[in-house]
Amino acid sequence: MLTFMTVRELYELVVSGDAMEIDQIEYVQCEGWVRTNRNNGSIGFIELNDGTYFKSCQLVYASTLNDFDAISKYLTGTAIQVTGKFVLTPEAKQPFEIQVTEVILEGSCDNEYPLQKKRHSFEYLREIGHLRPRTNTFSAVFRVRSALAMAIHEFFQNQGFVYVHAPLITGNDAEGAGEVFTVTTRKDDNYDEDFFGKHASLTVSGQLHAEAFALAFRDVYTFGPTFRAENSNTTTHASEFWMIEPEMAFADLLDDMDLIEDMVKSCIEYVLDNCPEEMKFFNEFVDKTLLERLEKVRTSEFVRMPYTEAIEHLLKADVKFENKVEWGIDLNTEHERYITDHVVKGPVFLTDYPKDIKAFYMRVNDDNKTVAACDLLVPSVGELVGGSQREERMDVLLERMKEMGVHEKGMEWYLDLRRYGGCKHAGFGLGFERLIMYVTGMQNIRDVIPFARTPRNLNF
Repeated sequence: MLTFMTVRELYELVVSGDAMEIDQIEYVQCEGWVRTNRNNGSIGFIELNDGTYFKSCQLVYASTLNDFDAISKYLTGTAIQVTGKFVLTPEAKQPFEIQVTEVILEGSCDNEYPLQKKRHSFEYLREIGHLRPRTNTFSAVFRVRSALAMAIHEFFQNQGFVYVHAPLITGNDAEGAGEVFTVTTRKDDNYDEDFFGKHASLTVSGQLHAEAFALAFRDVYTFGPTFRAENSNTTTHASEFWMIEPEMAFADLLDDMDLIEDMVKSCIEYVLDNCPEEMKFFNEFVDKTLLERLEKVRTSEFVRMPYTEAIEHLLKADVKFENKVEWGIDLNTEHERYITDHVVKGPVFLTDYPKDIKAFYMRVNDDNKTVAACDLLVPSVGELVGGSQREERMDVLLERMKEMGVHEKGMEWYLDLRRYGGCKHAGFGLGFERLIMYVTGMQNIRDVIPFARTPRNLNF
């Protein structure tokens, strides 16, 4: 009996140990791409990957095949359809193999194919972003990215959150930073006569729009692309990235931190359960401490520490930091990692930041110096998530906007949220790529974005 099966289905069948179902499989047909092809003149071996599973399956073809010589010349990257006998090989490195009876060439690959059986640098692979998903590393990265996206949706949907699509083109830049990409049909800056009748830009955040929906649905989240025209080429900056931004009505900062902790642990658990082979690969070839660190975070109770206390620890530290430490600074990665790796030795929420270094929408504390904000810091990385309780008091919000230079014009709709049944509410923002980097151990944001766009470097 001939059965068409994917590589994933074959592995899952063998792992299940279902003897009755395995016995029913005699001959199988698969399609995929050649990863490696070698022979000794009488017998050949092809490593076939069809994209459905991280691992490949081994094809064994003998010289008795009529087209043995042609098959032996198939290069890495060649697309083929293969039919053969399914054979269990429990003593071998792979649990099964396919003994080939027929191979059909679906698409040849010439000898200029840039991916060969050797280690390629990430820098080189960024130059061929359309081909790098075919490598082991990036196959694992983008499969984990897919799994994490599902983990995010499952987590919030299971808790009753409503998924909101925030606008990609907007008239505000959320935090007043001004680092936006302008959307225009004009060659001048006369935006009053432009398509939208005013200056418009690609969004840097869906948070403000999510707040409007939270005050109607209680719990909502956005998960979509955002854009930032920050002229930076560091390993953590990109011009296009995705953001996860939940908002909860009738919630304060404590509720916000509880949600962040639950979400991070849920995402780690989901990936460990659904991408075991990929995670083993990252632990072996990218970061040998990865699984240990993730497991520790997954099982930890996240510490909560005021910003002021963190500054005190940094001032007492027997370490020479590159950046000056004093109350009121925006902490650098070196400061954050010292707190997680040496003071807490685990994940920690820093809370109650100075209001002068935080956004206008964060709720001012009673001391009038700090805001009800939090950053989740994790070992070896630093900041992973940033959140806050939102300012619901109209008078305080207006004063903060004035202090921060945020104009009321164009923000009337946002102020309406305080006038018409406004209540305490809280939310946070998590850069999706930041989460992927943390879970995989990858060090450059361009290596977790499918088609990486960087300042002054648009390849696609």
